[in-house]
Amino acid sequence: MKEKPEISLKHLKKYYGMTGPFANWSNPLELVVATLLSAQCTDARVNSVTLELFRQYKTAKDYAEADMRNLEKLVYSTGYYKSKAKHLKGMGKVLAEEYKGVVPEAFEDLVRLPGISKKSACIVGAKAFGKYYGVAVDTHVFRVAPRLGWTKAKTRDAMAKDLEKIFPKKEYLNVNEYLIMLGRDVCIPRRPRCDECVLQKTCLQKGVTIAS
Repeated sequence: MKEKPEISLKHLKKYYGMTGPFANWSNPLELVVATLLSAQCTDARVNSVTLELFRQYKTAKDYAEADMRNLEKLVYSTGYYKSKAKHLKGMGKVLAEEYKGVVPEAFEDLVRLPGISKKSACIVGAKAFGKYYGVAVDTHVFRVAPRLGWTKAKTRDAMAKDLEKIFPKKEYLNVNEYLIMLGRDVCIPRRPRCDECVLQKTCLQKGVTIAS
């Protein structure tokens, strides 16, 4: 029988050890900002941009009162800079006016922040507060999970539900981050390097299964 996803995740943990590097942050507000900027952008680029962004803007009020031209200039290289700058200012305004400048923990509050999707809320909840609201299905997870035979879902929401049925809540963030690691390393979009993969014997792409 094919190896169980829980066992495959253990193999990934053992092989890769710690995950990352991902976006740098030191408090929940910085994590929200970095997560917002990471849409269609690499973590390396986000980290280069937030060095100056975090120096200039330290509080929700700072973002709420920010000059749009300055925000756009600072986040320009992350792509979609106009919408991201607008979201940053809007996020700061919501936090300052409705949450006393503090990033909320509840999922329903996080998704109210401009630029924060369900996926982003899952990441912020898990990393900043240890709250596991769901599996964040990003580009890597959406590509890799079906290859491993963990899901047959065709949409991100359906895939998240499938993965959440397989894994306990405490593993939700690990599922996301270790599949990102695998996707960046060998399970790339075109011509994945299957022979180098720690899960090569259980991956459906290889057509080989082993007992768990």
